[in-house]
Amino acid sequence: MISEKSLEVKKTRYRPEIDGLRAFAVVAVIINHFNKDVLPGGYLGVDIFFVISGYVITSSLFGRPSKDFKDFISGFYERRIKRLVPALSVFILITSIAICLFNPSPGTSLKTGITSLFGLSNLYLFKNSTDYFAQSTELNVFTHTWSLGVEEQFYILFPFLIWFSGFGRQTKNGARNLFLIVGILTIASLIGFLYLYPTNQPAAYFLMPSRFWEMAAGCLIFIGFQKRASVEQLLEKVPPLLVVALIVGVMFLPMSMAAVSTIAVVVLSSILIASLKKQTAAFKVFTNPQVVNIGLISYSLYLWHWGVLSISRRTIGIHWWSVPFQVALMLGLAIASYRWIETPLRKGNWFGKRWKTLAVGGGVLVALSGGLIALYKPLKGKFYTGNPNYNRFGGKVVINNITLNDECTPREVVDGLKPECINLHSKPSGRIHLLGDSHMQHYLPMFERLSEEYGWSYYFYGRSGFPVGKRYLKGKQGKLVDDADMKYAINKVIERLDSGDIFIISERNERNFSPYMFDLGAGYVKFVDENGDSVPKREALKNYKEYLIRLAGKINSRGAVMILFQPTPSFKGIVNGVDAICSEWYGKYNNHCSYSMGSIDRREWVDHVSVIKRMHEQVANIYGNTLTFDPFTYLCPPNMDKCPRKMNGKMLYFDDDHLSDYSSEYIYSNFASFLRSKGLLRRSD
Repeated sequence: MISEKSLEVKKTRYRPEIDGLRAFAVVAVIINHFNKDVLPGGYLGVDIFFVISGYVITSSLFGRPSKDFKDFISGFYERRIKRLVPALSVFILITSIAICLFNPSPGTSLKTGITSLFGLSNLYLFKNSTDYFAQSTELNVFTHTWSLGVEEQFYILFPFLIWFSGFGRQTKNGARNLFLIVGILTIASLIGFLYLYPTNQPAAYFLMPSRFWEMAAGCLIFIGFQKRASVEQLLEKVPPLLVVALIVGVMFLPMSMAAVSTIAVVVLSSILIASLKKQTAAFKVFTNPQVVNIGLISYSLYLWHWGVLSISRRTIGIHWWSVPFQVALMLGLAIASYRWIETPLRKGNWFGKRWKTLAVGGGVLVALSGGLIALYKPLKGKFYTGNPNYNRFGGKVVINNITLNDECTPREVVDGLKPECINLHSKPSGRIHLLGDSHMQHYLPMFERLSEEYGWSYYFYGRSGFPVGKRYLKGKQGKLVDDADMKYAINKVIERLDSGDIFIISERNERNFSPYMFDLGAGYVKFVDENGDSVPKREALKNYKEYLIRLAGKINSRGAVMILFQPTPSFKGIVNGVDAICSEWYGKYNNHCSYSMGSIDRREWVDHVSVIKRMHEQVANIYGNTLTFDPFTYLCPPNMDKCPRKMNGKMLYFDDDHLSDYSSEYIYSNFASFLRSKGLLRRSD
């Protein structure tokens, strides 16, 4: 056992090498976020932070003098508020205003920012089934705050374990009790992580229960040091430079081994904390003053680095020549935050009484969230420095005095529950009903022109990310349910169909075999039958075909016509929103505006979607009222070997798979000719 004197020294001694380890972790994260190819597993630096947090928070709570439980808990949360809230609040405020300058619809970022103020952004991102590794997350300036949410939720639980186990009060069996409790929870958490990762990656990635084991590892290491000198002595024999090399090696493992990589980094980080001793060469590196300084500002640096990168990707892009300036900006903002916000407010005595600090801290969060709500609603678009006449798909925000609102649900549109959700045009010639996801929405400029020239009414019912009839996991608990709003809208539209109406479906159906498929995130896709049971892709396609046949039959019975739009190309390596970025003054130098990027082989794409196209044609052969229209023929004519992203000097695609405003209007004449050839298009008087 360790002597009382030695124990006291360990308890109070500042370990500069821990700040050095923080520097190592944050640099790895930043390198990965700059370019994933340079350090593919650099994101694991966050897992190193989790281990450090568990170790440091346990050491800071061990033996801290407290009058009673109330004093212990209130003191803990006072310190957490002083540590986290000031720097986070300033970062959220400044970055929220900054993103409004370059994004006319910053709703996703602002919602993430609001939830991050209360330590809930991880839950918000999970609810939206965010894929942390997808390119779309790079434009959300607050995506990285998910890790703060995980830590803050850990802090809600952990001090109670410290106190009631007796560890914080240094009772006789306190350390043993805490070790057993945390050990059991660690095993349960790790099992949950391993179970969820292959089937529900967002849950494994974003939720605190599946991340608890990482912070608990730091806690267990600290307890092991205090009560078992032999544990520390054993780990001290491991060369720390070897451990560092192994951690770096793990960061180069493929994404398919992400779960294994996470476990390896957590274990190695725990060993590294133990093995970093004064006599080692690694200790000298990690305690170098410059390295320690990076560790000291690591919290502010972690906050600001993502904001700088995210806004850069939305504006000038990231180039070899821009990296030095972007790094300098990150460091400058982090140093300023640490020196003038983080340090003075953390060490200062705010209001003399603890309850006042807690109350004011909470009040600041509420007031700031109100400001973000104002930016999201009444001030939306007021600070935008680009062209306000373009939305996320390059189409007009206002058409015939009607504001297209992507947040309107299909139910709200079909029932006209809100004025802003009635996307219709009352014209005498006929009615076109549009259903689908964002791959229907990107055709709206084409239908607007059709309405203007031929006097047709058109109605759009849909929602981004929700194909027609798509099923999803309710509460991420494994129960498959229908998208009730879309299902309701489809039934209502069919009831209201008149003879001569046109019913059009367009969705990203080269991948989404709705309603018998759902995306689990990070590339995990599951095909299911009507009961939600897993089926092979072939059977899912068969079920999808039967679904379309039933739908065509219902539409046929109403004397209406159904048109199935064939899928448009999907490109790789294109940042979401690239067309809008490239069309703005600030996107002139964006590296994603290289029009040669992402070209695809025409023959390969035709082969890729041949099954879907053949299925659509088979459905069309069953009912005379069902037709197919293939925009791909006009976007990539048969005489081309490669499908271009640019035509007549203008971009055809908004991002990797959405048509631009120009592209939608480009194929208008072809679609109008198609309708005329079928006897469906007539001009109004």
